[in-house]
Amino acid sequence: MGLISLLFKNPGAFILLVIPLLYSIVLHELAHGWVAEKMGDSTARWLGRLSLNPLKHLDPIGTLMLFIFGFGWAKPVPVNFNNLHDQRKGMILVSAAGIVTNTLLAFISLFLLQLINPAPFGAMATFLIYMAQINIMLAAFNLIPIPPLDGSKILMGFSSAQFQYSLARLEPYGFFIIIGLLYLGILNPLISLFEWFIIGFISLLLP
Repeated sequence: MGLISLLFKNPGAFILLVIPLLYSIVLHELAHGWVAEKMGDSTARWLGRLSLNPLKHLDPIGTLMLFIFGFGWAKPVPVNFNNLHDQRKGMILVSAAGIVTNTLLAFISLFLLQLINPAPFGAMATFLIYMAQINIMLAAFNLIPIPPLDGSKILMGFSSAQFQYSLARLEPYGFFIIIGLLYLGILNPLISLFEWFIIGFISLLLP
């Protein structure tokens, strides 16, 4: 369901959903840029992308798709992997940074839900539940090893130069492949597997 439909059906739920959604995406992108800078590439800072301002990260077409169809994307934070001190290690860590950030946000949300124990159907509980669900979904989705998703670059970091080249050639068509596989439901079992893994990991950390 797109966000526009939710806005008209339940404006309160729309607000409680759109805020964690926007900032989960922003923090995901910020994490890529921050780790890249720590490893030698300041491209994101030079272009003003190390910012909490959602307008710096929103992609017009991706935002429109999100509001209409419930599936969208942000502008990737630019990273020049050639500037990294260790390109192979940097590719893995920079790409994993967004996934780790979303996992941590989900953990914090579920921890706070247990800690403060808000009213089950109150605004705070709804916000924290949405925050956890969104971040688990973002982390799981980005683990998929199809370019331009983070999982593909993590895989590249562990692969030969020839395999990296072959996978990189798919990137111009990546979103079309992903949308097609999502539409056919082929990616659903993989996303569910990654979600199960992330939820299990978070459960181990929670008291």
